[in-house]
This record gives sequence, C-alpha cells and structure tokens, in this order.
Amino acid sequence: MKPDVSPPGKPLVELKGISKRYGDLLANDGIDLAIEPGEIHALLGENGAGKSTLVKILYGVIEPSAGEIRWEGRPVAIASPVEARALGLGMVFQHFSLFDELTVAENIAVALSGDWNLSTVRGKLGEISRTYGLALDADRAVWTLSAGERQRIEIVRCLLQNPRLLILDEPTSVLTPQEAEHLFTTLDRLSAEGCSILYISHKLEEVRRLCRRATILRGGRVVATIDPRASSAREIAALMVGNEVGRVRTDAPHHPQGEMLKVGRLSFPPVGLHGQALNGIDLVARAGEVVGIAGIAGNGQSELFAALSGERLADRADAIVIAGKACGTMGIDARRRLGAAFVPEERLGHAAAPTHRLSENTLISHAAAEVSRSGFILVNAARRLARSIVQSFDVRTPESDPQARKLSGGNLQKFVIGREIIRKPRLIIVDQPTWGVDAGAARLIRQALVDLSREGSAVLVVSQDLDELFEVADRMAVIHQGTLSPLKPAREWTKEAIGLEMLGVAQAQGGAHAV
Repeated sequence: MKPDVSPPGKPLVELKGISKRYGDLLANDGIDLAIEPGEIHALLGENGAGKSTLVKILYGVIEPSAGEIRWEGRPVAIASPVEARALGLGMVFQHFSLFDELTVAENIAVALSGDWNLSTVRGKLGEISRTYGLALDADRAVWTLSAGERQRIEIVRCLLQNPRLLILDEPTSVLTPQEAEHLFTTLDRLSAEGCSILYISHKLEEVRRLCRRATILRGGRVVATIDPRASSAREIAALMVGNEVGRVRTDAPHHPQGEMLKVGRLSFPPVGLHGQALNGIDLVARAGEVVGIAGIAGNGQSELFAALSGERLADRADAIVIAGKACGTMGIDARRRLGAAFVPEERLGHAAAPTHRLSENTLISHAAAEVSRSGFILVNAARRLARSIVQSFDVRTPESDPQARKLSGGNLQKFVIGREIIRKPRLIIVDQPTWGVDAGAARLIRQALVDLSREGSAVLVVSQDLDELFEVADRMAVIHQGTLSPLKPAREWTKEAIGLEMLGVAQAQGGAHAV
C-alpha cells in the first residue's frame, strides 16, 4: 500500500480541523480534507465513522463545533443547503426525494429556485440529457421509472444548478451493473469538464475504478488519505475498520436436505396505486443452502417478503409451505412457531422499535417465549438475551442497554439479524441484509448467514447487492415486475446476465434463462 497522498494543486474546497461534538460524543475530530477541481475523491469509513456528519457540515445542514471550510482559498460559512447550492455544491442523497405522482419535469422544477417554468425545464432537461447521456422523458410520471432513471432525475436537478462540487452518497446501491457503468461514464465526463465529485460508497471496487484519492475515516478521525488504485479492496477495508476484513468462508461441506420452504403459484394483486403484483411465484429453499433473490427495488421484493413472513396472507394455505406445514393463511407468529425467522428491509421502525431498549426489542421476535411468561416480561432474561446478542455479533453500543435509535445503522442491523440467528431457526428470510452497512459489519452478517445454512437451516436472502449474492448464495433467481425467474446454481450466473434479467431485457428477448 502506498503512503498517504497529498493534493498536487490548489484545492477547490478545503476542510481544516473540522470537529463536531454532541455532548460527550465527538463525531468529527479535527478532520482535514481537500478536493481538487475535477477530482473524484472518495470518502470512506465504517458505519459511525463520521462520514454523514462531515458531509452535513459541508452541505450546510449542521454547524461544526470547530474548524473552517475554505472555498477556493477563502474562508466561508455555509449556514444552509440553500447557501451551499449558491456557492456551487450539489448533493444526490442515498434516498431519493421525489414525488411519485409528478412528472420528471415537475419534480425537477419544484426543486429549483429562481425563475423556472416547465417549458424552460423541458428544454434544459433535453440539453443535459443529450450532453451527458442521461436519457429521461420529461413527461413520464416518476412512479413508472426504474431506480436508475430516478437517480438521473436527482443528478439532472443538481446539474441544472451548475455545481462545481457534486456529492454522491451510495449512488449505486439500487442500480444494476449496466446502470452503474452508465453512471461511471457520466461521472468521468463531469470530472473531465472540471466538476469535482465527493464519492461516498461501501463498494470499494467502484472506488478503485473511479477515484484517484480517498480519505478514510475511523472513529471520527482521518486515518489515511490514499490512492485507492494502489491498494486492494481488502487493504482499504482494513484501514476502514482497523483490522483485516477476511472473506466470507463458504467452503464448509454442505449437503442440502429436504424442502424447508416451498412456494407454489403465489400471486397477489398490487396494494395501493403504485404497488407491485406478484405473479405465480414458485420457489423452493432447502435445509442447508442459501438461496439468493436479486432485483431492482420496487419489483416485488417487499411484497414477496410480506407474503412469506405472514404480514400479508395468501388465499390458499398450500401457496406457502414451511417445514412441511401449509401456512399461507397463517400469520407471522404461527410461522415463527414452525421455526421460521424474518428480518425486514427497514431495520428502524419495522425490525426494531426506535424508542425501546435492545432488551425490549428481543420481544419482537420468536425469542419472546424466552423472555416472557403468562403475559409478563422477564426483564432480567431479556437483558441477558440482549447482552448475548451484542457480544456474539459484535454490536457496538453507546451504553449497556440503549434505545434502538441510538445505534448506527450497521450495529442495529447486526443486532436485528443476531436476534433471529441466535435462536437457530429452521428457516430465515432476510430482506437486504447489508444495505448501507460497512465492510466489517457486512462480512460478519454474511458469514453468520452462511454458517447458519451449513448447520442445516434454510436461508433466503433478498438483495439488490449482486456482490453479496455471489458471495453467499448457492442458488439464485431474479425478480422483475413481480415475476420470479427459475432458480439456478450461482455458478451458472454472470453479473451481466443477472443485470439483464433485472432490467427485463433477457425476458423481453425470450432468453430469460440463458447465460
């Protein structure tokens, strides 16, 4: 690994000695960061390292406790996102802020200040779309668009304000490989034209592909500034977490046994105006294997999870069979009693009650029988169980039994998944297990799921992260517009083939299952 690298010229923006304190917590501790004109600069770190705090300071969302920001060499105070945009900063957030009912042009217009009308927006939209290859139909409703197309709206909104620094937060988390490569081409062009880009991502191979410098945070401090091209992804991950991040071990002998989950001709109409129907889903997960389901967000993953977990009931009992018991018309508690466990995508608010302590959150899962009796909570038993999960799954907490909302996203995810795994379920269904989670936490979660399968449980993983699925899955399928492709061994898939399936291209060409 090469030593720290310094910027060769005059920075566009420079952060000097930035600190942010929340009571006893020092979220940012004397951070220095410089970004050159036209540079694509990565900001890396594990969950809780201080990346979000630093970016919010730069974008004017929060005020630093100490330090200064220099723009083209002069000190500036950025008191709000409006001031940040006026200065020349644009930001594309991880979670899109779009109105589903409005058209592309309307969504762009409502975000722009100044004298803009729809006619002007349409003209500028066409100009930017042609220049940067960001194809968009100005009059299409947003709810009809793919995740990649929605992201283009966010980027175009920024470009219409002529930013000199573009901040991207986990920009490829919901994109197919083809859409991600298209984004990289756009970013390379912006960089060549002099636009600086601050790129935040947990996908280290992307960072190595795009960036010439990377600043790495750990514990609120800068631990290194490197050329990511000169380091492997594992070396970069080690700097992020403070020790080596090993690969997920999948080589333990395993021999899939009987069917633990069987889904037959499962169909549901859409819920709400923009819900996704499920169309004749057939699926089998066997004891001792990991089954992966890939797909772009909004193609039926949430609907499938709700159906499998019992949050939404089928019209036939035999549509879903768990451990040999037809349970399509049974609720979630009955399915848990059959030995099933479920981890939904939304960890705070769905998988965990935000204002309840971790010990209280053990009651949500099938572990409740261990911590309650005759309607009364066994407080000490719940605390012991929570401590066991925290210790077994390396959950880092600010106090002994904190509220769930006080944990970082990665640590809460480790707790939620640990809460289910620690009971050794016969079947576990996990939706987006490592979304927005750093490399160290992701490796721990993936290894725990693989180990559970090798001990004889069936594991079903629904994920938008293809690297994750190729790392853990024995068999894989793709869900697109509520239809599931046949399962195939993971070794028979390529990322390109899965990407085409996710876009529906392979199905449209009549070759959905050719690799």
